[in-house]
Amino acid sequence: MEVKNQVTDKSASDNLTRPVRCIVKLGGAAITCKNELETIHDENLKEVSSQLRQSMMTQSPSEKTIGMDWSKRTGESEISCSIIDFRDHPAVDSSPFIVVHGAGSFGHFQASESGVHKGGLEQPLVKAGFVATRISVTKLNLEIVRALAREGIPSIGVSPFSSGWSTCKRNIASADLSTVAKAIDSGFIPVSL
Repeated sequence: MEVKNQVTDKSASDNLTRPVRCIVKLGGAAITCKNELETIHDENLKEVSSQLRQSMMTQSPSEKTIGMDWSKRTGESEISCSIIDFRDHPAVDSSPFIVVHGAGSFGHFQASESGVHKGGLEQPLVKAGFVATRISVTKLNLEIVRALAREGIPSIGVSPFSSGWSTCKRNIASADLSTVAKAIDSGFIPVSL
């Protein structure tokens, strides 16, 4: 999918009040362990997230990163959140960025086993495979959003499926960018696959 071409869509550009300066593509093979089913490459994802934060700073970077992932993670007993930390925290400029990512070791197995890539959602196996694929890639999207949020980047996951994107024979058949435009105009970084 060539995302750069979709950003120029007339309806989306009419809705945007803040211009998009940069679309960042995180390769699935770079942020996941390609040969290990549904496995994040934690070190690479953390490094990419840190570099994105540094490139988005409106002031000189502070030594302390104020994270936005206030949810409980597996293996951790507490949630870390200090509202006071946000008073003097340098802001990131969230307006110019969109993050898209590949699936890497997420979703490919499910799609391949069920033949999702061939179409035919009316068939029970393909429909089940579509659901399994969406669960897998949504899990990856959440982990990317959380990694960015831990770096203080106000990111939100945007599902291309629920946003009205569809394909026919591997070509984009429809694309509604209003969800992406609304996220950007609200000061968030949309993260989609």
